[in-house]
Amino acid sequence: MSISELDKELNKDSLNTLSSFKAGGKTYHYYSLPKAAETLGDLNQLPFSLKVLTENLLRNEDGSTVERKHIDAMAQWLKDRKSDTEIQFRPARVLMQDFTGVPGVVDLAAMRAAVEAAGKDPAMINPLTPVDLVIDHSVMVDHFGDASAFKDNVAIEMERNQERYEFLRWGQHAFNNFRVVPPGTGICHQVNLEYLGKTVWHKDIGDKTVAYPDTLVGTDSHTTMINGLGILGWGVGGIEAEAAMLGQPVSMLIPEVVGFKVSGKLKEGITATDLVLTIVEMLRKKGVVGKFVEFYGDGLQDMPVADRATIANMAPEYGATCGFFPVDEQTIKYMRLTGREESQLELIEAYAKAQGLWCEPGHEPIYTDKLELDMGEVEASLAGPKRPQDRVALKNMKASFELLMATAEGPAQTQETKLDSEGGQTAVGIHDSYEHTSSQPLEMKGVKSRLNPGAVVIAAITSCTNTSNPSVMMAAGLIAQKAVAKGLKTQPWVKTSLAPGSKVVTDYLKVAGLDTDLDKLGFNLVGYGCTTCIGNSGPLPDEVEKAITDGDLTVASVLSGNRNFEGRVHPLVKTNWLASPPLVVAYALAGNVQIDLTKEPLGIDSDGEPVYLKDLWPSQQEVADAVAKVNTEMFHKEYGAVFDGDAIWQGIEFPKSKVYDWTDNSTYIQHPPFFEGLREEPDAINDIKGASILALLGDSVTTDHISPAGSFKPDTPAGKYLQANGVDPKDFNSYGSRRGNHQVMMRGTFANVRIRNEMLDNVEGGYTKFVPTGEQMAIYDAAMKYQGQKTPLVIIAGKEYGTGSSRDWAAKGTRLLGVSAVVAESYERIHRSNLIGMGVMPLQFPEGTNRKTLKLTGEETISIEGLSGEITTGQTLKMTITYKDGSTTTCDLKSRIDTANEAVYFKHGGILHYVVREMLKSA
Repeated sequence: MSISELDKELNKDSLNTLSSFKAGGKTYHYYSLPKAAETLGDLNQLPFSLKVLTENLLRNEDGSTVERKHIDAMAQWLKDRKSDTEIQFRPARVLMQDFTGVPGVVDLAAMRAAVEAAGKDPAMINPLTPVDLVIDHSVMVDHFGDASAFKDNVAIEMERNQERYEFLRWGQHAFNNFRVVPPGTGICHQVNLEYLGKTVWHKDIGDKTVAYPDTLVGTDSHTTMINGLGILGWGVGGIEAEAAMLGQPVSMLIPEVVGFKVSGKLKEGITATDLVLTIVEMLRKKGVVGKFVEFYGDGLQDMPVADRATIANMAPEYGATCGFFPVDEQTIKYMRLTGREESQLELIEAYAKAQGLWCEPGHEPIYTDKLELDMGEVEASLAGPKRPQDRVALKNMKASFELLMATAEGPAQTQETKLDSEGGQTAVGIHDSYEHTSSQPLEMKGVKSRLNPGAVVIAAITSCTNTSNPSVMMAAGLIAQKAVAKGLKTQPWVKTSLAPGSKVVTDYLKVAGLDTDLDKLGFNLVGYGCTTCIGNSGPLPDEVEKAITDGDLTVASVLSGNRNFEGRVHPLVKTNWLASPPLVVAYALAGNVQIDLTKEPLGIDSDGEPVYLKDLWPSQQEVADAVAKVNTEMFHKEYGAVFDGDAIWQGIEFPKSKVYDWTDNSTYIQHPPFFEGLREEPDAINDIKGASILALLGDSVTTDHISPAGSFKPDTPAGKYLQANGVDPKDFNSYGSRRGNHQVMMRGTFANVRIRNEMLDNVEGGYTKFVPTGEQMAIYDAAMKYQGQKTPLVIIAGKEYGTGSSRDWAAKGTRLLGVSAVVAESYERIHRSNLIGMGVMPLQFPEGTNRKTLKLTGEETISIEGLSGEITTGQTLKMTITYKDGSTTTCDLKSRIDTANEAVYFKHGGILHYVVREMLKSA
């Protein structure tokens, strides 16, 4: 088929793959993988996820960023089952949530200001790739357990976040290709699954309509949830996402792909949550960091998309870049249920079959490696106390907690961890203090009792991971129904909440008649957002907080979320257990994790008889009957005006200007300094000479440790700044909500209450030693003193530096504190990229060398040679350490600039600086 001159300009198509097919009476064009195979050899055995990447290269072949050799490398992968070839991936769209989205829009606004200052049209800074931002991270569980909780929490959310929401309304108006889903709607990944995701996109190019796979990157680690719908996507840092918005490709190595074969069926009473926690454990042990995982096997034929999405959601927890499910009949069935147009379904099926992207029964691609699970072997499970991969069988929960109390380490602390992990754990060096106090007196609403170790003080049905799945949500409702019928009540010290990721959930619970029973147990609706899963659990009742503090009690949260890192859910709750929604309800009734729910009663009924979990647990048929009540009309109703928002949202006043009018008195939105004094050419990079160590950190320091998202106290640097600017402590909100203000965020960098700096003895929190005077002070205060002395800074760390959420402020804050380089034993994928994206050099110790072998105390000075020459990938640099006594030693370090694009970005001082300079050149 001939290609128009316009198409030739856009795409070289050296393999002549442009073809056509018909769907719904319309002709579509596409870049055909079967056509490419005529030259490259059979591509049908490629993993489906790599087929999507191959199509992306075919469609974007321009002879520059994508060359024929890159396409050939995909074919070569079939022979080698791995590759060291770097490719440029162009996603169809970008997904953001508001914690990461607000700073992203702040950066775009700052870029516009920089362009205007350079005398150019600021409108040139505009998303070229479609962007959807879903406001889901801001609602907190301030009120719970009553009928007005939702209304009250929304009112507080709107009051707290007025400035942020005004700013987002401005962005919604000022930028093209930028849509905002207002607060009170749902969680970004669930909205993506139920509404935004298309599986196949199409776009008019010249006189042709070109169809291509729906792909994306997102500013949240759990973007992978959409993999359950046959859509390839994963989380990236906010900085990288902003570059993708502005038309920059995502640089990546062609990944290894691990095939995960599923067979059999889940046993009676076993949930998708039990399945995913088992898969997380298996893949963590396997080691899939930096790899794609792709699911295949006969077990997929009857696995609904809701279950697939639960599994795909937790790809960060099992360490993979993504957890991909190919398109099949289940995909079409789900999209029909959720109200997608029939014409779209016809397009998806026709395109997938034409491209070889449709999963036929029995088809088994070639994978780098494989593992297998018979789903019939899965047992009821939780995960905790502080890592998602540490699965504990329900029958072992009581013994597991007792072991935790008897030892300082608790379960699974010796389990081998994987480098560069996207999951995480506590920073090594934090000495857990699981106390041994027997109990504390507690009086609530005039009723006296005792709060014991293991008390469940938070029971939260939360997170898109599980609230997107009707089967587990209906199961939770059915347990509540049976519990209420038996006269059971939630224990008084348990803070209960229901925060689904979509309004559809409350619709189907109501239609099934289960909402009132959940309400009676205190699981009233508190909001549509991430809430407890991201640390927005809100305050515990005063009486409970006092009992925990007085006795230094080790208590528990049970949540249907995906992360349970230390200090994340609530500062006073030391153990956090991931569980299915029905188990959340069960533990709220039991009130303590030191109960074996498989053998011991969780309560006493109105007749004085013991009630066991098995008495409440619904059958698969009962769950299926309830799930059958979910219908398409619910999705049409809730997503019909998804971008409109309520009257409060629509009534928000905002400036109608191209360039944002920054105000000095805002404590939420400030003009960041990243582009101040930006010149046409970047400054030369110099070696680091005489740097001080700002912090000496252990293993598995998470992005939560580096840039916490939760609440903070009045005596912290951020608290003092806000109070100095007239903000009362009750109105502090959270670090996450303040990410549009660099003044707050740089003060919050390395300020997690649980981080330990090894420069200090047994001190927890964001402190360091200011070496010139030996004083202990907040890390921010020390960094400012060093900046005043023009002293460069470095961070020294152990393994798995930067695990956890894809948090760009963990890199931005590091840069603003004046840190030039991080030296660690290994890095998490996204954070390493983010450091480069902000002009901070990630360096890696050679195997067998670390802060301990070098006997570092933090009082040394550091010099690093090799930066002043040409910056290349993987180069070796020389570090010279000068000890306090004047002696020196040297050590080779490996630059973790892994791709050529990253080298370019680093030379420019960061990816956004590079983008602005390129745009100014082309203007």
